[in-house]
Amino acid sequence: MSSTILRFLFLPVLGIPLCSIVADRIQAQSVVQLERHDSKWHLLRNGIPYPIHGVGGQSHLRLLAECGGNSIRTWSTDGLEKILDDAHQHGLTVCVGMWLGHERHGFSYQNEIAVTKQLEQCLGVVHKYKDHPAVLMWGIGNEMEGNGNNPAIWYAIDHIAREIHRVDPNHPTMTVIAELGESSQKVRSLERFCPNIDIVGINSYAGVASVGQRYRAAGGQKPYVLTEHGPRGPWEVEKTAWGAPIEASSTEKSNLYEEGYRSNVIDGSDLCLGSYAFLWGNKQETTATWFGMILPDGTRLAAVDALSVHWLGKPPQNRCPVIESLTLEGNPSLKPGEGRTLRLTANDPDGDSVRVKWVVQSDAAVVGEGGDAQAEEASIDGVIESRGMSAQLRAPESGGGYRVFAYALDDQGGGAVANIPWRVDAPMKSIEAPKAKLPFALYREGATAVPYAPSGFMGNASAIELVQDCTDEPHSGSQCIRISYQAPDAWGGVLWQSPENDWHGKLPGGLDLSGATVLEFWARGRDGGEVVSFVFGVVDGNTPYRDTSKGELREVKLSKEWHKYQIPLQGGDMSRIKTPFGWSLAGSGQPVTFYLDDIQYLSE
Repeated sequence: MSSTILRFLFLPVLGIPLCSIVADRIQAQSVVQLERHDSKWHLLRNGIPYPIHGVGGQSHLRLLAECGGNSIRTWSTDGLEKILDDAHQHGLTVCVGMWLGHERHGFSYQNEIAVTKQLEQCLGVVHKYKDHPAVLMWGIGNEMEGNGNNPAIWYAIDHIAREIHRVDPNHPTMTVIAELGESSQKVRSLERFCPNIDIVGINSYAGVASVGQRYRAAGGQKPYVLTEHGPRGPWEVEKTAWGAPIEASSTEKSNLYEEGYRSNVIDGSDLCLGSYAFLWGNKQETTATWFGMILPDGTRLAAVDALSVHWLGKPPQNRCPVIESLTLEGNPSLKPGEGRTLRLTANDPDGDSVRVKWVVQSDAAVVGEGGDAQAEEASIDGVIESRGMSAQLRAPESGGGYRVFAYALDDQGGGAVANIPWRVDAPMKSIEAPKAKLPFALYREGATAVPYAPSGFMGNASAIELVQDCTDEPHSGSQCIRISYQAPDAWGGVLWQSPENDWHGKLPGGLDLSGATVLEFWARGRDGGEVVSFVFGVVDGNTPYRDTSKGELREVKLSKEWHKYQIPLQGGDMSRIKTPFGWSLAGSGQPVTFYLDDIQYLSE
């Protein structure tokens, strides 16, 4: 009998509404299994076939459900309880991603303590959430395999999977790799070293149409999920003469989303269990629009419609606008003050009127690695005049790279976007940093509107824990900063940055701290004897937004009691400080914990 019928019946003997029994069943752990019939793999959820119609992301879940999606994928367990609850509320499941350390970030899979801690963290998540009905599977790591040649990584992954099966036999395990690799080493290693991995997750962009064929040719026998797919990545496309990747329009991208789904989930369905398209939402990755399927204001792009057609078997009632072309008249390399005309050709398949929004941003042409966080590019005002489907561009005085974005909006919830990179052939002129009022508190009780963040994790980043609201005997007020470095070897550190993750000084930020004569802070160790180095001003070189001064205290030996430390600033140019504070330490054979408080720039 279906649960729909049970909602309206009552248990006559006990007088208990069967709707309450159904509610209890809804809250119970789901059972997800893999079955193979006639060489075809199937994913079953509570005994019912469950092809994955998924996306990477955790926002706009109502829209996802309305479009026929049934699952989301995460890359870490941050905020997991709310994610699971929200997904369940909308009838969706979650592939729970558990972040594993990357060697390129400094994590060592030869470090027994770090590997064991990572295992314990994963198992803690499984113990806590295995009974949540929204859990679909456990995603063990994302692209942490490097070139696939380190067996220690695969052993660690399999160990986690084996222990997860022991704790939770009702949900499969999956690990996610970046493409298949030219040598097929990754697939061979998975087959050889990871018997406890049930499913292989594959992130693929330009090569998405041939993933299934290449996976089989490499010897892959486990079922796979296409865990990221979408447009060609910025590392896979043509570039301008000055190195800026050329981005496809959202209309062109929709065809690639559709191709990835069709060629794997439909045409390659004997091994493929489904897909998670990337990205349901938006993020800055090379540009503001490269991977997002939804604009920041909730406007959906054509990729959403393309996936919805497959999921529901029909197009949406109102389709997104279509961009046919965006052109820039003449040479894309301009002199300061020089003008160019832009022309957009766009239409709406439903006959809706199309409104055009023009935006110009700086363009550092940064192609990141592994989806690492990037700072947003600055918007440039006063250089473009909109004329509907055309616009007049006037080059600013400052040289460097720029992009002009054209957004075609139907005001029915749909949109399209395209952009063109261009440059100004002139020296770069930096925007002056705002003047700070002294004393300036980077961290102190009651400090507000601080434009810096401890975002620059360095060395063995995965071994660092930084807590800014610690209550363990602060120097003043009710809170201080607690920093733990869990690894016994290698090194780690954190820089405060403005804006976040701007390592190379390509973006405006920082403050003018002219007049400050000393950087003062308080520090103590948990046990005493901890050796830590402190620094400010690390962005240097020929960049427009570099630190104009720098200083350090090397290898400070901390005591168990709070002690005041100072870095003198006299004689330094403090007109732009991008990285106002940072610390680093070398592994000392055991974990290290120390505390910071009252970090401030003073004029004495």
